Amino acid sequence: MSRISALFAALERRREKAMGLFLTNGFPDLRVTLPLLRAMDAGGADFIELGMPFSDPLAEGLPIQRSSAQALAGGVRMEDAFRTARAFRRESETPLLLMGYINPILQYGVGNFCAAARSCGVDGLVIPDLPPDEAGLIVGPARDNHLDTVFLLAPNTREHRVRNIDRLSTGFVYAVSVTGITGTDLADRIDAVAQYLERARRIVTHNPLVVGFGIRTRTDARRLCRHAEGFVVGSALAEFIEALWRDPAGSGGDRLEAVEGFVRSLAAGRTQ
Repeated sequence: MSRISALFAALERRREKAMGLFLTNGFPDLRVTLPLLRAMDAGGADFIELGMPFSDPLAEGLPIQRSSAQALAGGVRMEDAFRTARAFRRESETPLLLMGYINPILQYGVGNFCAAARSCGVDGLVIPDLPPDEAGLIVGPARDNHLDTVFLLAPNTREHRVRNIDRLSTGFVYAVSVTGITGTDLADRIDAVAQYLERARRIVTHNPLVVGFGIRTRTDARRLCRHAEGFVVGSALAEFIEALWRDPAGSGGDRLEAVEGFVRSLAAGRTQ
């Protein structure tokens, strides 16, 4: 059983939801990424998605676009994600997924990429621009290297495709809350998103269902997790970190404590 599957099994026994957090590697700079991962872990993250910065992150809203651009401007490359993952794994057993786009993976070589990811202690992959029709590019090499593969569905995904996504995925299925980008305001859409998740939950039978995009508070998480086994927060965390590091009066330790506190506040959304 993978770390991710073991996590969801343990949370089900405790009747808790999973809290996933996303952070772009190299944001706000490469020296800070690992300390931030530690703070997120200490704050109660159940799993972490480590983003590999890319020049054209199609699924991302402005906060994560900015974090990716900042990392790339600092010279961050794919190899840095492997180094960060390896360093984190030496300290923690929290499940870690790499999140990124398919072009850099193809350039690196899919088999080489999956082998490198596994050797660094990575548990799974999330590739937003890889549709299920092209899943053969990654599924075989990933599973040869004991990596879970997480595919995405959206409110407009047809039922037969949802079933295919569920069949192809391991670890969990990622339900995008809206047909849009990360960071979308859900204030006027919570009820509609909850109804979509309820439909999806009836169709997804092989995997836990995790919802992401637009979740900013523990209240958002609680409401949406009535029909899901977990949630992911990315843009709200990126904005919080961005504001902390923009403040010239802040110190490293205080900033990390603030991130840990922010994560703890989100973690309350795990209980229904």
